[in-house]
Amino acid sequence: MDRQSIKEGRQQENPAARGKRARQRNTGLAAFLISGVSAISSGVIVSLLQENLGFSYGITGLLLALMNTGNLLAGFATGILPEKIGMKRTMMFLTGGYALGYGIATFSGWVALLAAAFFLMGVGKGSVINFCTILVGNNSDNRTKGMNIMHGCYALGALLCPFLVAWAAALHARLPMALLSGLGILLWGLFMVLPTEESNKGRSKKETDRSFLKSRKFWILTGLIFCQNAVEISVTGWMVTYFKGSGILSGVFSAYTVTVMWTATLLVRLFIAFVFPIRNSGAAMVRMAAGCTAFYFALVMAKGPVGAIGLLFLFAAAMAGMNPTAVAAAGSMTSVASMGIMLPAASSGAILMPWVIGMVAERAGIGAGMACNLVPCTGMLILSWMLKRMPQE
Repeated sequence: MDRQSIKEGRQQENPAARGKRARQRNTGLAAFLISGVSAISSGVIVSLLQENLGFSYGITGLLLALMNTGNLLAGFATGILPEKIGMKRTMMFLTGGYALGYGIATFSGWVALLAAAFFLMGVGKGSVINFCTILVGNNSDNRTKGMNIMHGCYALGALLCPFLVAWAAALHARLPMALLSGLGILLWGLFMVLPTEESNKGRSKKETDRSFLKSRKFWILTGLIFCQNAVEISVTGWMVTYFKGSGILSGVFSAYTVTVMWTATLLVRLFIAFVFPIRNSGAAMVRMAAGCTAFYFALVMAKGPVGAIGLLFLFAAAMAGMNPTAVAAAGSMTSVASMGIMLPAASSGAILMPWVIGMVAERAGIGAGMACNLVPCTGMLILSWMLKRMPQE
């Protein structure tokens, strides 16, 4: 069924059905805004923990890797559990990870408990990403626009996070984690009151469509998002530490590099959604990947604060539309089952690269570790070029 047919069919819906779709879409947008604050704050929090508790680069990389392990496992769970226990119960079971994770981090400085806390944060992040992708994607008349608005909400949350963390840290060292735990409770409450389909238990079972597994396009998109996650999470997780360790920026100013990155991301995603819509996703992603690679190479070569901040802004602008455009390009393949494979499989890149950077930084310095990110940048360029060569649907 083409986009026009879907749009016409939705225009004929009764008011109750339209209202339910709007509520599901808006809940997805609000939840992704809160997730943007909570997920990106983890990079600032881990830097504060390293500074206050004296963690090595290896421990820092381990915490980030565990967060993204939770992200991956939650993604697989959101593709399986709704068929067993229903969407509502799955949401309630998984999306409390932010509240629990930051709650543990509020009261403990032990590495073992912090490891569990970051894992739970990852569970919250992965489940929210998958649920919001379904809620917004399946209830938007224009998927690409809907995905860019949703990811724009995430960018807005990420933009707010350093200000919230800095304000809270000025009052008490543990208050940032307590504040983020409270936001996690609010997010959990949004899903608790959301109208969803109940469990299929007791009903006639319909076989899940897994034809997407045979699609070459599906796996190229998965690989592309794998590389994008590897680059983005490494930058958001390590850039504050890199700027401090290399002497480019110091003190509280280094934490605000996250603001620079997410300001660019928010502006570009809103520009794509409302001003300059993407017509050819393959060609657009080739240009994005080329920009990411060029600007990141220049970024790791930069020595001065002004040049580094400017290049970080340009890098983030080039990266901004990659993930929502790639997810939207899945088109009719989008379902709980397909997203339960694509997104968690792709998120393994966010586990691998922070760990690689930490290990390389431990042995050869933080500059060498950050340079490793050029590998997934190049991977994005190759895979987006392959996607561009495929026939447009």
